[in-house]
Amino acid sequence: MGRDIFTLFVLAIPIACIAWTVTHEEIFREPRQFCEECSRGSQSFFARKFFYIFTCEYCFSHYVTALFLIFTGYKLLYADWRGYVVSFFSLVFVANIYIGIFGQVKLGVKKERAQIKSIEKDVQIKDKAA
Repeated sequence: MGRDIFTLFVLAIPIACIAWTVTHEEIFREPRQFCEECSRGSQSFFARKFFYIFTCEYCFSHYVTALFLIFTGYKLLYADWRGYVVSFFSLVFVANIYIGIFGQVKLGVKKERAQIKSIEKDVQIKDKAA
């Protein structure tokens, strides 16, 4: 049981990483913008929902988790199909906790960088005035 819990917390790391990267990072900006436009402007309900998947880290993490379960065969608590169900929702839950923590850390770093730039700008202004 301890090994299964350890695996849960380890498998959630790449799931969170992939979900965050696709839905937030610059490298996927253009495809994400295309998906955002399609999710807002499409006439079809299903097209709007399909494209929305690629813009929401929570939604996208479900699909990444499904792929990880297919590739790893990880089951939690039960050896039959119920183990997949439990592991699926557990992995999504833990991955989204990681995503939330990472989002807070990244926000803190951005805030600190903005404060540093502001202080540097103030120092430069004072240096020019002196």
